[in-house]
Amino acid sequence: MRSGDERQPERGPRNPFPTVDVIVERGNGNVLLVQRTNPPLGWALPGGFIDYGEAAETAARREVTEETGVSVLLTDLLGVYSAPERDPRHHTLTIVYIGRSRDPAQAGDDAADVQEFALDALPEMAFDHDRILRDYQHFKVTGVLPRPTP
Repeated sequence: MRSGDERQPERGPRNPFPTVDVIVERGNGNVLLVQRTNPPLGWALPGGFIDYGEAAETAARREVTEETGVSVLLTDLLGVYSAPERDPRHHTLTIVYIGRSRDPAQAGDDAADVQEFALDALPEMAFDHDRILRDYQHFKVTGVLPRPTP
């Protein structure tokens, strides 16, 4: 067990932690991103850990609301990203949804800021969210979902 890692059990199977991320589309073609207040710092898709007993879709909507104050309609599943190095804190896997909302956004929970960004003017991203957004851009242009890759 890593020091400071309260989520990893002392005994039993060691599994990746399940998380969700949501690409929140805005009416103008932009996407909603949050600036993280906790390490790893940087801009990220709204998202977080799935609670025990919680459906992934419920966690996705909850995390978006907690971090941005908006309600989101989930429309698509982009894919699952599970590279062991995607999160420097520990091994996570994320289920990435696409959703939309036009609600006014306000930073909440562990978000220092929330802003809309055009896909051609994205800030430096935390985790592997730059890769996820490249896959999303490709999907929006071609209609083809990303292929699973290690």
